[in-house]
Amino acid sequence: MKKTVFTGAGVAIVTPMNADGSINYDLLGTLIDYQIDNGTDAIVICGTTGESSTMTDDEHIECIRFAVEKVAHRVPVIAGAGSNDTAYACMLTKEAKQAGADAVLQVTPYYNKTSQRGVVKHFMTIADCEDIPNILYNVPSRTGMTIKPASYLELSKHPNIVATKEASGNFSDIAETAALCGEELQLYSGNDDQVVPMLALGGKGVISVLSNVAPKMVHDMVASFFAGDMETSRRIQLESMPLVKALFSDVNPIPVKAAVKLMGFPVGGCRLPLAELGTAQLEQLKKAMKDSGIL
Repeated sequence: MKKTVFTGAGVAIVTPMNADGSINYDLLGTLIDYQIDNGTDAIVICGTTGESSTMTDDEHIECIRFAVEKVAHRVPVIAGAGSNDTAYACMLTKEAKQAGADAVLQVTPYYNKTSQRGVVKHFMTIADCEDIPNILYNVPSRTGMTIKPASYLELSKHPNIVATKEASGNFSDIAETAALCGEELQLYSGNDDQVVPMLALGGKGVISVLSNVAPKMVHDMVASFFAGDMETSRRIQLESMPLVKALFSDVNPIPVKAAVKLMGFPVGGCRLPLAELGTAQLEQLKKAMKDSGIL
């Protein structure tokens, strides 16, 4: 059985920006401390929610280094290192390992996409390039492709491919993957509205956007499940649904950065092409946060 990177709720943390659009590292440090102090079980830096797609190489690598240093082994640090360019993903993976990350997150190739044969070769090549645990990331709504169960089975044979963040929403394929791979490929939910269903299929937790604003809620949802308190876990999942819906009323991370700002953290806006949250969505978000006791 492969070593588990983390069990529980990992936050896909936002990247705070200064007024000039540069990264606000002081505030990033504050957010990391806030997350750990409130029960978050892992920090995922430079993911989609962290706006890695508009970071320069230097910013991307510095964010990983900063997070590793700030976390100081309190929880695992998982670094986004994926790309639709296999060689570039290998470079980022090597940099993440050198920076001290505990694992890397690898998204499926986007835009150019590939066949199932190609996606297996892509991930196998990245896993070969550096000795660090790889968590795959299957998010067809963003990439235009998916990882099929048979491909997962092949990928699970690599010692460095330890888990997947599943955001496909296809629970038939996810269940088949769990049956085929067992503990050779651990599962994390990539959707905040599907955490408990993923745990019921043997998942280890969630890589969460919701945790940015409700870290204890998400931690408790998973912890209650593993403690055998299914009723509490189910209740938290259902009570979180209006807030999750508000956090995905526009393209992620537009709403969640607005939410973190409402909490008093001046994280700035998103880099273009992501625009500010619309008035109706902002009011929906405020109401959901008030109803959840966050505001």
